[in-house]
Amino acid sequence: MSYVASIHIYPVKSLDGIAVSQATILASGALEGDRSFAICDAAGEFVNTKRNSGVCFLRLSFDIKKRIAGLKIQGTEQEIFFHVDRERLGIESWLSSYFGFPVKLIENLLTGFPDNTAAPGPSIISTETIAEVASWFPRVCVNEMRHRLRANIEIGDVPAFWEDHLFPQADEIVRFKIGTVIFEGINPGQPCLLSTRSYAAKEAYPDFKNILTAKQKEIMPDLVKKGHLNHFSRLIINTRVPPQAAEEIVHIGDEVQILNVSKSLFNTIPD
Repeated sequence: MSYVASIHIYPVKSLDGIAVSQATILASGALEGDRSFAICDAAGEFVNTKRNSGVCFLRLSFDIKKRIAGLKIQGTEQEIFFHVDRERLGIESWLSSYFGFPVKLIENLLTGFPDNTAAPGPSIISTETIAEVASWFPRVCVNEMRHRLRANIEIGDVPAFWEDHLFPQADEIVRFKIGTVIFEGINPGQPCLLSTRSYAAKEAYPDFKNILTAKQKEIMPDLVKKGHLNHFSRLIINTRVPPQAAEEIVHIGDEVQILNVSKSLFNTIPD
């Protein structure tokens, strides 16, 4: 039986996630607390791993109930704690000093800051997919690969790349149920798979992208032909959740059932 093996939310976009036992669905379809905050520069652009490598070395802990964020630089011992409401200026000052340019910490409690605004629901991957991809790199552990992919919901008791069943043709959607919540699989997501947690890891794998490309041709030729997976950075599935699912809760252990495949309500689905 396929089931929810783990749930992770990422309080600050592009920073570390936290494991939770359950998560509430917002009216937007996002998980409550996921990507609720984002770091922006003076131009309003997100500060993320794709635009600034310094994000890779920034470690975050987060107490959701107390709304306290702990920040530290990877490889150092000192962790600085801030209340994200009462000490917003303090955290922005610390982050600005770290990055070397002014930044703001912005918040959106209604929708968060999803990578794909057309599919703001939780992103999904199987635990075996994470383990399989991690196994290609001797010094990249499963947790490291999990951090790179940054999916919200992991599915257990299924083989690697099972999540491909949640995305058929480009003009179709797959409806599936997790517990009592109905989801729609929309398209493969594109996390920053090539980002690294440390400079040492980056140096250890100069052929990271080449290895992924070779594996793609070796084990997934049919998906490549269909255009579903044009490279291995598209390993997770983006979803939508109907508005009526607001306030419902997804739990670890919930059964996952594929319901049906139907044509999209849209002429095209955003890539």
